[in-house]
Amino acid sequence: MRYVILGTAGHIDHGKSALVKALTGIDPDRLKEEKERGITIDLGFADLRYPDGMTVGIVDVPGHERLVKNMLAGAGGIDLVLLVIAADEGIMPQSREHLYICNLLKIKSGLIAITKADLAEKDWLELIKDDAESFVKGTFLEGSPIVPVSSKTMLNIELLKEKIREVALNVEAKPTKGLFRLPIDRVFTLKGFGTVVTGTAVSGTVSVEDAVEILPSNIKSKVRGLHSHGKPIQTAYAGQRVAINLQGVDKEELKRGDSVVVPEKFIPTRKIDTRVELLSDSPVVKNKSLVHFHLSTSETVARIVLYGRNELKAGESCYCQLRLRDPVLTMSGDRYIIRRFSPVETIGGGAILDPSPYRRSLKAGTEDLAIFENGTLPEKLATKVKKAGIYGIKVSLLEGWIKEEIPSIRDSIKSLKDQSILMQFEDILIHSGIFNSFKENIIKMLSDFHKKNPLKTGIFKEELRAGFNIEARLFGNLIGAMKEIITEKETARLATFKVALSQLDETLKAKIMELLEKSGFQPLTKEELIQSLKIDQRILTDILKLMAKESSLVRINDSMYITLNHYKKMMETLKNFFIKKPEMTVAEFRDLLNTSRKYALPFLEYLDSNKITLRVEDVRKLLIK
Repeated sequence: MRYVILGTAGHIDHGKSALVKALTGIDPDRLKEEKERGITIDLGFADLRYPDGMTVGIVDVPGHERLVKNMLAGAGGIDLVLLVIAADEGIMPQSREHLYICNLLKIKSGLIAITKADLAEKDWLELIKDDAESFVKGTFLEGSPIVPVSSKTMLNIELLKEKIREVALNVEAKPTKGLFRLPIDRVFTLKGFGTVVTGTAVSGTVSVEDAVEILPSNIKSKVRGLHSHGKPIQTAYAGQRVAINLQGVDKEELKRGDSVVVPEKFIPTRKIDTRVELLSDSPVVKNKSLVHFHLSTSETVARIVLYGRNELKAGESCYCQLRLRDPVLTMSGDRYIIRRFSPVETIGGGAILDPSPYRRSLKAGTEDLAIFENGTLPEKLATKVKKAGIYGIKVSLLEGWIKEEIPSIRDSIKSLKDQSILMQFEDILIHSGIFNSFKENIIKMLSDFHKKNPLKTGIFKEELRAGFNIEARLFGNLIGAMKEIITEKETARLATFKVALSQLDETLKAKIMELLEKSGFQPLTKEELIQSLKIDQRILTDILKLMAKESSLVRINDSMYITLNHYKKMMETLKNFFIKKPEMTVAEFRDLLNTSRKYALPFLEYLDSNKITLRVEDVRKLLIK
């Protein structure tokens, strides 16, 4: 089944709403003020259904110049335009502005209705048709069907329906395999149901009971019910007009401009890199000037920062950054409109290139934006990941970054990984070029550390990580992928590094062994070894750690070491004791080792912490056999 959205466009009082009612039997003017004043103030909705199952949702927009912002809220999700020109007035200012807007939004198809045909002679109608043809020349409507109609006499209404169907059949379908996204254009409550939002689903699907997120309001909810064109449905698809009954959300928490989306895929933004293009009659736009920014159903104020120039003239285009007053939800590939700050008028628009740009230096080029604009999908994804640096980007957020179908994104990521352009660490993608530069830095840091600390077996990983401010889990995965580096518990070293003791160090090592072997179970402390050997504390610490790693010494605590020979004697003595008795006091242990309480207690604490013995009040029990 095909779902297509048609939007009306045209000047005020040219009969757009009356034509929608003639086509569908539904009056799109729902507000009391609209009925009283006879003009459309806000968006109206209807649907045109065909016997073959095709449904064309209709968004009727206001034509008054002061209500263009409401028109823009409805224009974002439409697939084809019905440009309405009244036979008694012809082309008028809002006819032009609406056509400009549709052209800037890159709407690709549509048709023209000349309304109030019952008020005009045949020759006059031909002149209006000629004017309409000239008016749309060079736009997406060039060559489109032009149908004179009358909503009063129903002249050619059936013909217009058929022409709409013909155009709709050729409309490119919205991506149903993309992430679900529905920009909200209405929020209201229904008795017995609660809060309901409506909009056009621009991508993906959603079903009853699905979890959703409303951004940028940052509200989590669940789909309680779905309706499309007045009928309950189980699943809504891209291209449909949809009403969503949200669970546990108050009407006051939501607004037009929010979007209902699949959770944990999108991050709202206040900065957008884009190409902006000005209309041929636009005033000059100065760098850092303010504009009104319209994106789908959202509206805010933006400061436009031009890249590489101080001003932009009518008909020109360039790369720029839009810095927004309020956060919006958008994807690379979305279209937007900008309007002059004052007086308010449409001056241009463009395509979102990067909705989450990283900091760009003044000297940096815009090569990445050129790729985002014209590159292939794999090129765009690889460039975005590269811009993320060594922190990388989550696969889920990359899927929410660009307006593409999920299978295409995943196929591209797989291809990039197969070509060794991208690397994946759990759910994070990192560009291989960035990884290789990072690896070079790590190797240099380790090489420098080994030169300065030849007796240390490695640097603490946390000390190494501190220089990069990378999350610990990711950092561990990164260095774990480097075959040039060996990690051991809390330390890291180059695979080629080995502790090379000098002759003096070897002599010190032998003296330490001699002293500790001689002192037995009353070992010299680290401080006593320093005094006895007259060496620097740092050197002694490094040698003791090295000897412990080699297992020639056993570290009891930071100040006390014993030789492996004495450690084995202690363990043998301990086991022999517990063969005869189930419990041992401190005094008994002291006497077993023929030492003093000063040494016995640290030994017992070591045995307890290593789960060799278990302290139960004032006695120890053996845990190992």
